[in-house]
Amino acid sequence: MWIVYALLATFFFGLRGILYQWTSQKNLNRDLLLFGVFCIGFIISVVGVVLLNQRWYGWADVAVGMGLGFGSFAANAVLHKGFSVGKASLISVLSGLTPLFVLIFAFLIWKETLTSIQLIGFVIIFCGLCIIRYSSDISINNLQGAQWGLLAALCFTFTDLMGKQSTLLEADVFATLTSMFGFGSFLFAMRWLVKRKNFIASQYSDKTHWSEIKTFSCGLIVGVANVSGMVAIISAFSIGNTGLVSAISGMNILLILLYSHVALKETFSRQEVLGLAAAFVGVIVLRLN
Repeated sequence: MWIVYALLATFFFGLRGILYQWTSQKNLNRDLLLFGVFCIGFIISVVGVVLLNQRWYGWADVAVGMGLGFGSFAANAVLHKGFSVGKASLISVLSGLTPLFVLIFAFLIWKETLTSIQLIGFVIIFCGLCIIRYSSDISINNLQGAQWGLLAALCFTFTDLMGKQSTLLEADVFATLTSMFGFGSFLFAMRWLVKRKNFIASQYSDKTHWSEIKTFSCGLIVGVANVSGMVAIISAFSIGNTGLVSAISGMNILLILLYSHVALKETFSRQEVLGLAAAFVGVIVLRLN
């Protein structure tokens, strides 16, 4: 069942990635967009708390939720910084190391180990993701922004580990997500407000930029996919191995590639086809375990 939840997380995070890719081509304020993403997540989580009569059982539950919010905020901010100063291919490859870091930290912290079949499946999926993300224009002399890519991977790793920790505390899902999205909303709102004056001034004469209402509303739509993915991945963490869940959820890039192929008419390279095949084989191997 954990594979089903992990694949659901893959789908919803892939949908979120497609929407992010689409909005990245628009003239809008990214901080305001992400504020909307987290705001709707907070609202949905509060509704879930009320309807399902969930609650916080201690400060540890609140702290883990806030840790999730901070980790997600930091990961998005660092990733954006990396893309602004380094090559997209390099940043993508390095930030894609998250499943490997999660596997290592899960072993060091909780002594989680994999069976031989699970290890084979993890390696196949991880290699497939790396092949997809790899670009031939990366060289030892072209590593600008590498530190931001690695930091983004560590931030995403921290977020996954906090998600797993919430299940170990047996925290209620929507209570945890309320803390996460509430704190994340606050951070993105503060970041947006600090930069708002300069952004408006720079866009005043540009008729193509999105209005604040339109940008925030779009964030609300993206946020529905995001909160659905968080519910799915936390459910997967509660019954599955941390490293494997992280690896499968990282396959959301496959949906983004499919979108690029169908909607944007981009062709698959041989590397991408090989990576896609490897990722699917890896999931089949895990299913045989």
